[in-house]
Amino acid sequence: MSAAHVSSDDIRDQFSKAMSAMYQQEVPQYSALLSLVAAVNEEVLAASPALRETLAANNALERLDVERHGAIRVGTPEELALLRRMFAVMGMLPVGYYDLAPAGVPVHSTAFRPVDDAALSRNPFRIFTSLLRLELIEDTELRQQAREILDARRIVTPQAEALIETFERQGGLTADQAAQFVDQALETFRWHDQATVDLVTYQRLQQEHRLIADVVCFKGPHINHLTPRTLEIDEVQRRMPQVGIDPKAIIEGPPRRRCPILLRQTSFKALEEPIAFADAAQGHHTARFGEIEQRGIALTHTGRALYDRLLGEAKQAAEAENAAHQARLAAVFEAFPDDEATLRREGLAFFHYHAIPGAQVAAPVDEGDVERLLAQGALTATPMTYEDFLPVSAAGIFQSNLGDNGQSGYAQDANQQQFEQALGVPVTDEVALYAKRQQASLDQALAQLTGNGGANEPGFFQ
Repeated sequence: MSAAHVSSDDIRDQFSKAMSAMYQQEVPQYSALLSLVAAVNEEVLAASPALRETLAANNALERLDVERHGAIRVGTPEELALLRRMFAVMGMLPVGYYDLAPAGVPVHSTAFRPVDDAALSRNPFRIFTSLLRLELIEDTELRQQAREILDARRIVTPQAEALIETFERQGGLTADQAAQFVDQALETFRWHDQATVDLVTYQRLQQEHRLIADVVCFKGPHINHLTPRTLEIDEVQRRMPQVGIDPKAIIEGPPRRRCPILLRQTSFKALEEPIAFADAAQGHHTARFGEIEQRGIALTHTGRALYDRLLGEAKQAAEAENAAHQARLAAVFEAFPDDEATLRREGLAFFHYHAIPGAQVAAPVDEGDVERLLAQGALTATPMTYEDFLPVSAAGIFQSNLGDNGQSGYAQDANQQQFEQALGVPVTDEVALYAKRQQASLDQALAQLTGNGGANEPGFFQ
């Protein structure tokens, strides 16, 4: 990238803010949600100066205000591959593979997001992107009709596609080109209140599954929801009705903890929006909603296996009401350590390591000395934020906003190979990525402590 080019981080930051502004205009309740989350976050920080200081020290305070994730659904491998190239302009790579078919949602997904520490600190914008699994539509005629409808549409404007090609050819975009790209890329995700099909086709697809109708019947993959990050999701859930927002019944994910893990999510229920059909019939479509998330520490394979086992135990006696559900979760999750030192020592979670400024130790030191250096105060470890998603939680959010009709089961194995073939590249394994970031931070910290601070600089994803 030349000096004349705008960084991908800057383009992503511009785009995420433009997307948020657009969605506030399209869905006023999202604006109310942002205000509620901002108020709760400020109250939490005011009540806990230590938390504010920790977030500020780790460059996490500024990102809290801009942090968003969105969700979209595409219909064909060609659409998915084209969006991969679009998101690459913004420094967003496909991380993780999620199969939602076992939960009755006929898609598999990845998350496009930044991957290195500097980019995540600048703006951790993520787009959870799902590809419709047309092969799961049992009705052969309906499946073929859906494929033909999707093949006839173009979800990216010619100008945006040209700018993607310019980025790939030049290795970057100028400031003017970046501004044009943001404007044109936004069009892919805009809501259209006119369906591309007639009412009968829409109804047939909706009877198969509401999500299929949402993917197939419109001009493009309108942004399905945007999600601000809160520091206290239980309080946001409690207050949502006070500002005219109807929340889903259950907060998805782990229970409330002293050391939050992974991801907790809730949402307000999808809006019923008027649409016109291609045959001039009038009707309504329900798909778009608002979501809130609270992020905790990323877990290792060992930690995730424990989480999955405990979540499975809790769901054996699932509760329909949130307070009872959270109480059940909390009781089961007493088996999951809830302090940072134990999470670190037992290899359950990932951490960033930092050398204390001015601290020096005699060489050589290795990873076996980490606990001693932490105890001596020469080294610190801070929790690594979980940047990804949970398939069970994602399915729960989707289902709560799709209604009960058409929730058929899909007896189909996950097919990551099929997804990656459509995508055009392998997805990055998220746990391996956390491990690599942790190791890089430890290598750099140990090098600094022994006077070799120039060695082992993290930069493996530049």
